[in-house]
Amino acid sequence: MIKQQYQWAGRPSFHLVDPSPWPIFASLACLISTVGGVMYMHAYSGGNLVCSFGMIMLLYSMFIWWRDIVRESTFEGYHTTAVQSGLRYGMLLFIVSEIMFFFAFFWAFFHSSLAPTVEIGALWPPKGIEVLDPWKVPFLNTIILLSSGAAVTWCHHSILSGNRRSSILSLFLTVFLAAIFTLFQLYEYLEAPFTISDGVYGSTFFLSTGFHGFHVFVGTLFLIVCLFRLINNHFTQEHHFGFEAAAWYWHFVDVVWLFLFVCIYYWGGV
Repeated sequence: MIKQQYQWAGRPSFHLVDPSPWPIFASLACLISTVGGVMYMHAYSGGNLVCSFGMIMLLYSMFIWWRDIVRESTFEGYHTTAVQSGLRYGMLLFIVSEIMFFFAFFWAFFHSSLAPTVEIGALWPPKGIEVLDPWKVPFLNTIILLSSGAAVTWCHHSILSGNRRSSILSLFLTVFLAAIFTLFQLYEYLEAPFTISDGVYGSTFFLSTGFHGFHVFVGTLFLIVCLFRLINNHFTQEHHFGFEAAAWYWHFVDVVWLFLFVCIYYWGGV
C-alpha cells in the first residue's frame, strides 16, 4: 500500500495509511463467526457452517492485512524510528490487556479456593476431585517453556550481533520446544481424571490452563512467521520489531505459566 510521509516540526517522519478494506472486512468476519457460534450453541441448523465461514474470513483478513504491514515495514521503509516506538507502546498495552484477562481467571480461582463454600464440601480441592501431580507433566512443561524462553532470548542476542546462523537455529529450537509443550499439555488433558464440567475446580483449571495453551499456540504461530522472515532476511540488527513483539509475547506466556504452575498445579492441589 502507498503511504504518505510527513515531517512535523523537525520530528522523525510518520505515515498515514491509505484507505484499506481489511478493518471492515475483519469486523464483518468477527460478526459472522459470532452469529454462527451462537446459532451452533443454540442448535440452529447451519450454525457450524456460518461460524466456520466467519473464521475463514477472519484468518484470510489476518493473513492479508499482516502481509501488508510486513511489506510496508520491510520493503517500503515506512516503519521509521518514531513509528516503531508507537508500535512498541501498542504491543505493551496489548500485553497489559492480556495480563488483565488472566487476572480474572486467577481471581476466580482464589475466590473459590481460599474460602470454599459448603456446596463443594468446604474443601479445596473439592471432595471427589483427583488432582494432577504437579511434579510430573506440569513440572516437565515448566522446564520446556522456560527453556524456550531462554532460546528466544538467545535468538534476540544473535540478531543484535548479526549472527544469522545462530539466530535461525535458536528460533527453530524455540518453535520446537513450544510444539513439545503443546503436545504434553494435550496429553495431560486427555489423561486428566476430571473434566471442565466437574464443578468449580474443573472450570477454573481448564479455563486458565486452556486459555494459556491457546496463547502458546498463537505465540508459536507468531514465532513461526518470524522464523520464515528471519530465513528470508527480513530482520536487521537495527530493524527487527516484528521479532521483538513475538519475544515479548513469549516471555509473557512464560510468566503466566509460572503463576499457573505455582498457584493452580502446586498450591491448588495441596
